[in-house]
Amino acid sequence: MEEKQHTSIQYEKELRKIKESLIYMAALAEKAIAKDIEALLKRDSQLARMVIEEDDQIDSLDIEIEETCIRLLALRQPAARDLRFITTAVKINGHLERIGDMASNIAEKIIILNAEPQLKPYIDLPHMAEVARGMIRESIDSLIREDIALANKVRKDDEIIDSLNEQVFRELLTFMMEDTRSIHRAMIITQISKNLERISDHAKGIADIVIYMVTGQSVRHEVPRG
Repeated sequence: MEEKQHTSIQYEKELRKIKESLIYMAALAEKAIAKDIEALLKRDSQLARMVIEEDDQIDSLDIEIEETCIRLLALRQPAARDLRFITTAVKINGHLERIGDMASNIAEKIIILNAEPQLKPYIDLPHMAEVARGMIRESIDSLIREDIALANKVRKDDEIIDSLNEQVFRELLTFMMEDTRSIHRAMIITQISKNLERISDHAKGIADIVIYMVTGQSVRHEVPRG
C-alpha cells in the first residue's frame, strides 16, 4: 500500500512539473517578445542578440517537456483526464517552442533595421507585441484554470493582431511607393509584423487546444464569437 501511495504522489508531482514547465516556457517567450520591442524602440542590437541566445532555454525546455510527456505515456499509461492533459501539453509545448523561434526571428530583423536610419516611428508594432504577449499569458492561464471563457477571449484577440498586421502592411506599401529607397527597411518591418501575427496564431492555437481538452469540441476552424 505504501508503494502504491508513493507512486501516486510521484505521478502527481510529474504532472505538476509539466504544468510548471509550460508556465515557465510561456514566461520566457513573453519576455523575449518584450525584449524584442525594447531593442527595436531603443535601437539596442545587443539586447536583440540576447533574445537570439536565450532561445536555447526555450529549446531545452521543449525537449525536457516532450521527453517527460512521452515517459509518462509509456510508463504510467494514463487514462481519461490525465491522458487528455498530457497529450494537450505535448501540443502546447510545440506552439510555445515556435513562439520562441518567432521571437528570435524578430530579433534578427531588428539587428538589420538598427544598422540603417529609422524609416518611421514604431507605433503599431509595440501594440501588436503587447496584445500577443497578453494572448500567450492568457492562453496558458486558460489551460491551468481550464477556463473556456478566457480561451475564447484569446481566440478573439487574434483578430486584433490580424487587423494591425494589415494596417502595417498598407502603411508600408505607401512608403515603398513614394520612395524606392525605403523598400528594404519597409520589407523588414513587414516581416516583423508578420512574425508577431504568427505568434498570435500560435497563442490562439493553444486556446483552441484548451477548449478541445475541456469540452471535447474542436474549434480550430471556427470563427471566434463575441
